[in-house]
Amino acid sequence: MELDLEFVRTQFPAFSNDALAEKAFFENAGGSYPCRQAVDRLARFYNERKVQPYGAFEPSIAAGDEMDEARLRIAGILGVDADELSFGPSTTQNVYVLAQAFRKILAPGDAVVVTNQDHEANSGPWRNLKDDGIEIREWRIEPSEGQLRLDGLEELLDQRVRLVCFPHCSNIVGQINPVAEICGLAREAGAWTCVDGVSYAPHGLPCVRELGSDIYLFSAYKTYGPHQGLMVIRRELSDGLPNQGHYFNADAPHLKFTPAGPDHAQIAACAGIADYIDALYEHHCGADAPISKRAGYVSDLMRKHEETLLAPLLDYLSSKNSIRLVGPNTVADRAPTVSVATRKPAMQIAKELCRFGIMAGGGNFYAVRCLDALGIDPGHGVLRLSFVHYTSKRDIESLVDALEAVI
Repeated sequence: MELDLEFVRTQFPAFSNDALAEKAFFENAGGSYPCRQAVDRLARFYNERKVQPYGAFEPSIAAGDEMDEARLRIAGILGVDADELSFGPSTTQNVYVLAQAFRKILAPGDAVVVTNQDHEANSGPWRNLKDDGIEIREWRIEPSEGQLRLDGLEELLDQRVRLVCFPHCSNIVGQINPVAEICGLAREAGAWTCVDGVSYAPHGLPCVRELGSDIYLFSAYKTYGPHQGLMVIRRELSDGLPNQGHYFNADAPHLKFTPAGPDHAQIAACAGIADYIDALYEHHCGADAPISKRAGYVSDLMRKHEETLLAPLLDYLSSKNSIRLVGPNTVADRAPTVSVATRKPAMQIAKELCRFGIMAGGGNFYAVRCLDALGIDPGHGVLRLSFVHYTSKRDIESLVDALEAVI
């Protein structure tokens, strides 16, 4: 079936907001519109249950139940156990906490592999381990298109490598990396894997267990929910990492990597993401199914719609000699996160696009190392045109018309 875009857009309050009318949103990689299910749950929590959860009185019990519901349902979508899923204030903060935990189990002479394709969140905290004698090895992109090649990783792997950190999808290049294959190579070398899924998850939450990663991270505010960072840590690895939270939470895997108290309301609101996936499945299929099947079906619907819109945009950008399209020029193995290098500073182009009702981004997007490797001045930046499944064909046409006028 094709995605029913009219139904999809009724699920997002933004599309009925007068302030956003006649505007096309192309900075989704920085944060998506929230679905109404998440908005409603957040409002209900603040209005009815904004008390300390897990207590003896009814609002407190309801608050705790909603937090547990969110963890259980999101974990089911990801194909992991509920206690393997942690919530934190952001993915950047989650990685920082993880790096402090690994600092205690790594020894001088051990090696960690990072990439220069990453957002700095899954790069900087690991690179800082060099101060403790940990060797940092950089898996480098191919500088013309920005892709990571598997033979480059194979050259870095040996018995000293303990951890391989890489993105599921680059927030600049748009390349979707072969996570399962990369995790397999790392596992054969005796290394753990930490996958940044922030730029991939908005296009369909994956089954983490099938990917084979030891750690998988993404952000709820980019997957139609509230501002939370979600982190899956495989139990075998979690059990071997030291507690980073209150000492009395050391035996609770979903709490031991949360130094501060969790944001009760926003965790509860994450169940709205699952509500939204269920609503899409029910509307398109009707019949009930296991949660993993529902999520997989909805992801396929999203992906098909996005590819239909992505192809003409890539064709248009590839035809322009005045810009440089970063990453592959075909829809295969890439997300609809499209970066272009322009003669004018990227932020200037983004501001000029506002005159045409186009909301896009310009800058380095915390991927300074990636831009440097591509030969692009991070201060000049790139124009990033990122969309998701609620984007329409009309939005794409408006974008192309605006680009033609501005570029």
